[in-house]
Amino acid sequence: MKILVMNGPNINFLGIREKGIYGNQDYAYLEKIIKDKAEELGVDVEVFQSNHEGAIIDRIQQAYYDKVDGIVINPGAFTHYSYAIRDALASVAAIPKIEVHISNVHTREEFRHTSVTVPVCDGQVVGLGLKGYLYAMEALINQYNDKN
Repeated sequence: MKILVMNGPNINFLGIREKGIYGNQDYAYLEKIIKDKAEELGVDVEVFQSNHEGAIIDRIQQAYYDKVDGIVINPGAFTHYSYAIRDALASVAAIPKIEVHISNVHTREEFRHTSVTVPVCDGQVVGLGLKGYLYAMEALINQYNDKN
């Protein structure tokens, strides 16, 4: 099984930005726990991050050609307004997708309460910190195993 873990803008600044919301661990730590979890679960994982909307769209589309079995995506601020990323996710409807947010977006500023991307995802994990990525990976594996 191949899982693509995607991160949008500013996620690369973990450990630097708003530590009270996102914690003290840096992006390298996030990559490490994702790769360690993939090894534990016996799956292949690629971790991708971009601050650029077009690069995220390109990688979502490439996932189709790479025959990725599942996508974990934290679109960052694009969550709330990127219909282009939403459409890219919709275009790969056959690939299960889980949206992740480190903080509980539903208890933060009003604009964060709306996700334009989650309606084309199979689930959402919010407010569970960096471990939310690991839970999303497990959920994708469970979905994959249920199908196969």
